[in-house]
Amino acid sequence: MVNSESNGKVALITGANKGLGLEMGRQLGQHGLTTLIAARNLQAAEAAATTLQKEGLKAEAIALDVNNSNQIQSAVQEIGDRFGKLDVLINNAGVMLDGDWSISNASSVPIDTIRQTFNTNFFALVELTQKLLPLILKSPNGRIVNMASIEGSLTLHADPNSPIYDSKPFAYDASKAAVNSFTVHLAHELRNTPVKVNSAHPGWVKTELGGEGAMMDITEGAKTGVELATLPDDGVSGGFFHLGQPLPW
Repeated sequence: MVNSESNGKVALITGANKGLGLEMGRQLGQHGLTTLIAARNLQAAEAAATTLQKEGLKAEAIALDVNNSNQIQSAVQEIGDRFGKLDVLINNAGVMLDGDWSISNASSVPIDTIRQTFNTNFFALVELTQKLLPLILKSPNGRIVNMASIEGSLTLHADPNSPIYDSKPFAYDASKAAVNSFTVHLAHELRNTPVKVNSAHPGWVKTELGGEGAMMDITEGAKTGVELATLPDDGVSGGFFHLGQPLPW
């Protein structure tokens, strides 16, 4: 059943042809938003959008490799021409190239692995957000959700009693810490606008990235991102959350 409360609103989700991105698109569609399903492969995005359309939801495909500046510019142009604004941006595309969640590899991870990880998880996210920001500012209540991770929490990494103390894949963790820094800085810059900027930790979700041993199903894992994408006008900005609960930076 589609909730009509958000009819007319448009959301862009990167890496949305499967997993968490697709499920967040589904749940935003159930709130009445038109969801732009972005993926590197247009055919994969079209297949995902068709799946949502068959469920009675508003979804469209858009080709977007977040590491390709030309594709970013084309996507911005397309969204601007078609909709004139963007209400929600969920930066979901990401990679984990360290190989294992249980390693501690700061002294040995190849520099190229760090660069590749940062290119997708951080630099591409910042570039896309900066390019789309003029359209987000045209929305009466723009929302930016950066899909981060508890692995980006320096506070928890330094705490021997935390659940992630022995999980230290450096490239991934450092990239997510950088994402959280961007969230804080951008939220401060936009504090006198209607735009809300937050980081989301979805949880350990059964996706290609999380693996089959993960504790949460995709439906539950999508909830934090969707909650932050649909915050009321008096909602928080500049925070880091999991299922409504604040997390330490």
